[in-house]
This record gives sequence, structure tokens and C-alpha cells, in this order.
Amino acid sequence: MESKALWQRYIDWLYYHEGLGFYVDISRIKFDDSFVETIKPKLEKAFQDMDALEKGAIANPDENRMVGHYWLRDADIAPTPEIKQEIVQTLEQIETFAKKVHSGEIKPANVPKFTDILSIGIGGSALGPQFVAEALGLDDPPMEIHFIDNTDPAGIDRVLHKLGDRLNSTLVIVISKSGGTPEPRNGMMEVKAAFASKNLNFASQAVATTTPNSKLGQIAKSEGWIDVIPMADWVGGRTSELSSVGLLPAALQGIDIRAMLAGAKEMDAVTRKHEIKGNPSALLALSWYAVGNGHGEKDMVVLPYKDSLLLFSRYLQQLVMESLGKEKDLDGNVVNQGIAVYGNKGSTDQHAYVQQLRDGVSNFFVTFIEVLEDRQGTSPEVEAGVTAGDYLSGFLQGTRQALYENERDSITVTIPKVNPYNVGALIALYERAVGFYGSLVNINAYHQPGVEAGKKAAATVLELQQQVINILKQEGTPLSLEELAEKAGAADKIETIYKILRHLATNQEGIVFHGNLGQPASLAVSYT
Repeated sequence: MESKALWQRYIDWLYYHEGLGFYVDISRIKFDDSFVETIKPKLEKAFQDMDALEKGAIANPDENRMVGHYWLRDADIAPTPEIKQEIVQTLEQIETFAKKVHSGEIKPANVPKFTDILSIGIGGSALGPQFVAEALGLDDPPMEIHFIDNTDPAGIDRVLHKLGDRLNSTLVIVISKSGGTPEPRNGMMEVKAAFASKNLNFASQAVATTTPNSKLGQIAKSEGWIDVIPMADWVGGRTSELSSVGLLPAALQGIDIRAMLAGAKEMDAVTRKHEIKGNPSALLALSWYAVGNGHGEKDMVVLPYKDSLLLFSRYLQQLVMESLGKEKDLDGNVVNQGIAVYGNKGSTDQHAYVQQLRDGVSNFFVTFIEVLEDRQGTSPEVEAGVTAGDYLSGFLQGTRQALYENERDSITVTIPKVNPYNVGALIALYERAVGFYGSLVNINAYHQPGVEAGKKAAATVLELQQQVINILKQEGTPLSLEELAEKAGAADKIETIYKILRHLATNQEGIVFHGNLGQPASLAVSYT
């Protein structure tokens, strides 16, 4: 039940930003005044760390890189005139390119205009653009957008089938900072093959978003692609939505990218404040630290109560988990930090996992994303005096109260409506919160050694695949898995070899198993 004391706590800890119309409510996170006093010095250090970051300090020592996504929405604070000019010119290049595509000045060979966008990227090069497309996509956009965000052949086929005969009027954007990331490269090669199968000129319908002089940039220039849109080296994938990575596809969809940048700029301004109650990102970081004892002991469940924000939890999943999920702290100590993030949307979750959230294991806290505006225009009543939007609001309030009554913590972030300005501000709010929390727990929030380790391991598997195929081709007679592993000098990788061959056999790539498939150790294998 609510009480006067709880109402007072709500009043004491409610943050409101008049210009944005944003509210951040952390009153349902359990912490006391002594905790706040304890964390104040840590937060002051976090504020100072963030100030240094924005001034151009090397924030990613592993790669000797600055981290400057904040400069994207306010070029005047960039640390050098050259970086400021780079930001301004890239934004103008994106807007000019989009206008020329929409007007038909840039067009495919045999049709008057481009009708569709095919965006090829992975991780931050896909999650941000997908979130924004879902959140802000127009009812009648100038161009429809489609995504290839994996190296799954069936998934690629589905996207290409959906495009169908419109492939000849599809603008392809290939997004890769280095140009060497396998997934976007594979997507590019698959789409090139699809274009070739229909006698279409891929280069005349392709644009690259990449760093200058990358492998992808060199390919685009040598093959004569339409354009290369520069991606700054100092922007990380998970903070790249307000860079050329996200702004180009958004502009092509007719989304107001200047409004997104303006919303982020306004949120940045307030989250620079060296105070707790006046800084919404600091309030989020403080809450995450309090609820998880500074060690991510509880998962973050993100529940946006608006269909258009469905993908916000997926977007935050990468932003939070890739930034904060680190084995070692900045002093080299093993700390295994991180906050797990998952979510769906309200009120769908009333009929999915809210049952466990209220009554099951208490290993989480909820972040409700509330949108005050139901729709543009008036709503019909679904019963006397009640609209569908009233129900949605009621479900959010009821779920929040039911969770609190069962001692489950929650945060509520409230925005007035879903529009480019507010989405930009929402992105900036969480980017800063992640940076603050990283400082609070003394980890590097701007590198991803675990991701790089996975890429290296995958490359090793593919090298072993080529090796075993060559051995089988040379042998001509069936070999046991053990014999094959010995010949490959990989006696400790029999299981990996078996799984490689099982995949190849299923896809008719020349591998034949002899024996009982249910008993892998008994199998012999040959190449035909």
C-alpha cells in the first residue's frame, strides 16, 4: 500500500526536466541516506572521468582511442577544430545524400527512384538503426528499410525474398568500421551474388559507411560505389546510433535527424551536472549500483509501455552488457562485472513473465518506460469513460505497485511522446548512465575484449575446417575422427572437427559419414 512516507520519497527523488518533459523516478529502489553519502565521492569521480572523456582523454587504452560520441550532437565541444569539421561535414554529407536520393538525383539504372533500403551491419551497426526504425518510422516513409544483421543464410534469403522484384530499386548500405567484421562482409557478398543473379550492377546501388581507408572503403572506391560516408574512429559501435551509422538510414527513411541530435544535446547538457538529484543519468547509475550491490547482482528488466519502443530493450542490452560486462577492472583485478538486461513490452508482459517477476526469484529490478501521449488525436472509449490508453497506463501503474508490494525494485522513466527529439534524449540518457556506472565500479566501459576473443575463436574454427577438408581430399579413403584429428595436428579438437563435418555434411558440401550417426566416436568420414 502507498503511504505518506512513500509519497514523500517519491517527491524527494523525482527528477523532472522541463525542456524535455522527462521524468526519472527512482523512489522504488531501496537505498537510504547513508548509502547516498557513501556513494557521493564515487559519483564525483565519475563526473570528473566524464569531463575528461569529453575533453578528449584516451578512454579506451586497449586501442588508444578517444570516445567522442558526445561531440556528435554538439560539435562545438569537440577537442580539435579538425574533429569539429569532420562532424559538421559528415552530417551535411548525409543530409545532402538523402535529399538527392529522395529527389531522384541519385537513382538506380532503370527506375526513377530508390524505393527501399537494405542495411547490412552487425551489433551496434544494426541494433541502433533497427530500434530507431521501429520507434520513429513514418506511416508512409519515402523508403522502406530492411536489415541483414546476421550471417544466417536462411535469414538473408528471407530478406531478399521480401524485396523480390524491388531489388533493382534498393539502395544497399554496408556498415562496418574496419571493413573486416565477418558478418557484414558475408552479408555484402551474399547480396552481391543476389544482384549478379538478376544481372544488376551492385556498385551502382551501394553506399559504404566506414572509417577512411578501411578495407570496406577501399572496396567501395575501387568498385565505384555511389558514395562512402565516413564513420569516426572515436565512436564505438554501441554508441554509434547518432553517428553516420544511424543517421544515414534514419535520414533516408525521412526521420528528422537534427531533432534526434538536438534531444541528445539537451540531455547531455543536464547530465554534465556534478550533482546527484539534478542529473538523471547519475540517478540511474546510483540505482543500478544500489540494487546490485555494485556488482550486478540483479538483472535489469526493461519494459517499455509503447509498441514503437519494443526494440529498446535489445538496444540497451548491447549498450549495457557490452560496456559493463568485464572480467577485470582498471587495476587488473578479476571482478567479473556486468548487469544482465532483458525485456519485452507492456502490457504484453502481463501475460508473459510478470508472473515470475512478482512471485518468483527476486533476482532483478524493472525499468518501466512510460509514454504519456497515447496517440496523435483523440481515442474512442472502450468502456464508459475509459480508453485503450487508459488501460495501458493502468497496467503500468498496477504492475509497478504489485511488484513493490512484493519487495521488487523498479525505476520509471517517463517521456511525453515518442518522437525524434525524445528518442535522441533517451539514447543520451542511457549512454551517460552506462559511463557513470563504469566509473563507479572501476571498469573500462569502452572496450570489448570478450567480443574480440569470440571473433578469434571463430577464425580458428574456419582455419581448421579448411585443413580437415584438404586432408580428406588427399586421403581418398574414409578416416575415423581420431585419425583425422591426428593428421590435422589437432588431437585435442576432435569434438570441434566432428561439429564442423556434421555441418558440412548437412549442407551437401562433399562430406559423407559412414556408421551410426548416434555414436559419433564410431564414425568414419570421407570426401566425395
